[in-house]
Amino acid sequence: MSESMQGLKRTHRCTELSAANVGQEVVVMGWVQRRRNLGQILFITLRDRSGLLQLSFNENTEKEVFEKAETLRSEYVIAARGTVVSRGTDANKSMQTGDIEIDVKELRILSEAETTPFEILENIDTKEELRLKYRYLDLRRADMQKNLILRSKVAQSVRRFLETEGFLEIETPMLTKSTPEGARDYLVPSRVHPGNFYALPQSPQLFKQLLMVSGYDRYFQIVKCFRDEDLRADRQPEFTQIDMELSFVDADDVMGVNERLIHQVFKETMGIEVQLPIQRMTYAEAMDRFGSDKPDLRFGVELNDLTDIVKGCGFAVFENAIANGGTVRAINAKGMGDLGRKQIDALVKYGQDFGAKGVAWHQIKTDGEEKSSFAKFLNEETIAAIKEKMGADKDDLILVVADKPSVVFATLGALRLEVARRLNLINKDEFRFVWITEFPLLEYDEEAGRYVAMHHPFTMPMDEDLPLMETNPGAVRAKAYDLALNGCELGGGSIRIYQNDIQKRMFNLLGFTDEQAEERFGFLLNAFKYGVPPHGGLAFGLDRMIMLMAQAESIRDVIAFPKVKDASCLMTEAPGLVDQKQLDELAIAIQAAVEETVEE
Repeated sequence: MSESMQGLKRTHRCTELSAANVGQEVVVMGWVQRRRNLGQILFITLRDRSGLLQLSFNENTEKEVFEKAETLRSEYVIAARGTVVSRGTDANKSMQTGDIEIDVKELRILSEAETTPFEILENIDTKEELRLKYRYLDLRRADMQKNLILRSKVAQSVRRFLETEGFLEIETPMLTKSTPEGARDYLVPSRVHPGNFYALPQSPQLFKQLLMVSGYDRYFQIVKCFRDEDLRADRQPEFTQIDMELSFVDADDVMGVNERLIHQVFKETMGIEVQLPIQRMTYAEAMDRFGSDKPDLRFGVELNDLTDIVKGCGFAVFENAIANGGTVRAINAKGMGDLGRKQIDALVKYGQDFGAKGVAWHQIKTDGEEKSSFAKFLNEETIAAIKEKMGADKDDLILVVADKPSVVFATLGALRLEVARRLNLINKDEFRFVWITEFPLLEYDEEAGRYVAMHHPFTMPMDEDLPLMETNPGAVRAKAYDLALNGCELGGGSIRIYQNDIQKRMFNLLGFTDEQAEERFGFLLNAFKYGVPPHGGLAFGLDRMIMLMAQAESIRDVIAFPKVKDASCLMTEAPGLVDQKQLDELAIAIQAAVEETVEE
C-alpha cells in the first residue's frame, strides 16, 4: 500500500550529507538499491540521482517501522526521517557517504515496484535493446545519470560563456521549407495546405544567416536538428547542436571564441585544462599525414608517400595506380612484425572494407627475417628505399595501398586506427584537439556528374582562390574550419558568402540556374539585397561532445531517449500508425497500403 509524503519535506539528497551533519535530523527520499537483513539489524541502501546513502534499522527502532522496513524490495520508492550518525570503524570507503548512516525513526513507502527486467547497477552487461525498451529504468543507473548530468553542466557552461561574449540566444523555426544539398529531410504534411509539406530543420543555417542580416550581431542556440540518414554509433535522426553565428568576423575570430568556449567548458565540467591556442592543420596536411580530415593525434603511425620511390618499379599494381592519377602510400605498424599470416590477412581484409582492392605488406620479424607480398616484383634498391622511407626495423609491418587518393586515404586512415587499437597506443584519458582548415570548397560527385559543396552553398572561397572558381574549381579552398577531437569531428563552420556576385558564381558551379536558386533559396537571396554584413559561424554536435567527454561507447548513452539503427524508439514503438481521420484531414492515403504490406 503506497503512502503519502504529506508532512515530510526532503531536506537533503543522499550525497549532500556528510560527517558535518552528524546529530542532525534529516529527511531523505529515493529508491531502494539494496536491503540487508541481519536479524536484529536491517540496512537499506537508498539511491537518488546524487548517489547512495545507508539507512539503518535496529533494536532502538520502533517495531512498526522495523517491520515495514522488512517489506522493502529493490526499487521501492521511500521516504525516511531520522538522525545522521557516524559509522565509526564500520565506515564503507567505497561509498561517498560511507562514514555516516541514517538512524531511521519514520519510514514511508511511497511506491512499490515489481521486479525489474535487469538490475539497476552501474556498467551492467545487459543487451542494449532491453535497456532501451525500458529506458526509464536504464536512466536510473549511476553511469547513465552521470552522462546526463554532465550534459546538463556542459549546456549551462556554454550558455554562461556565450552570454559573457555578447551572444543572444534566439530560437529558429522547427517547421520550415525543404532545401537541397544535405541529407534527406524529415517532412511534416500540412493540413491547411494539402499536398504541401514542412521540413524539420537539418540545421538553422539559413535562419541564423538571416539573423545576421537583421543586425543581431552574435546569435546562438542549443537546438534540435533532424536528418533522415543511415545511423551509426555517433549519429541519430534527431540530434542537438550548439549553433552560433557572428557578424563582422573572419575565421580567426570564430575559431578564437570557440577555443575559449572549449577551454571554459572542459575546465568547469571536467577540471581539464585545454591548452590554447589549439593546434591548426590544413586539410591537405591532415589527409597527407593521417588519411583523415578528423585525425586522432593521440598516437603516431603516420602515412608516408611512396609514389616517387616505386614509380617505374615494374610492379603492375603500383604502376597502374600511378598511371591512373593515383598514389602509393603506406604506414608502419611498429611492433607487429611477428604477426602470423592469418592476422596479416585479417588486416588486409579490414582495409578492403574501406574500398581498397588490396593491401600490400612487407614484414620484418624480430629475428630479422623478411616476408612480403610484393618484394619479388621489386629490386633490392627499391625495397631498401621503401624501408628507409618508412623507418622500418625489426618487428615492423609495412602496409601499402595503391589506388586513387580518396581510396588510399580512407583505407590507410582506417588501418592506422585499427593498428593503434591492436597495439594499445591510444590513451583514452587524453583529449587532443586540432583545427582543420582550408577545406576544398567543392567535391566532385561522380554519380551526379557535377560538383557539390563540401560544406554548403554559402561557404566563402579563400580570396586568393577566387580566380580558380571557373578555371579549376576542384582546387578552390574554402574559408571553412572543423574542430576535431580524438578522431571525431566535434564541430565545424565557415565564413559565409555575402556578396551577390560570388554567390551567383557558386550557384553556377553547383549547376543551379538563376530560377532554381531563386526557388530554393529565394528568401535568403532576397534578404541579401538589403545590406548584409560579413559573417561566419560554427556548430558543435553537443551529443558527440558529451560522448567523447564521458568516454561513452555510443552517442545513445548520452541522449535521454535515443533511437536505434532503423530510427525507431524501442520504448514508445515510434514511428507508428495514426488513425484514419487524421490521414483524411491531411489528404494522405497510405494507411491501407501500409496495412497490406504488414499483412504480407
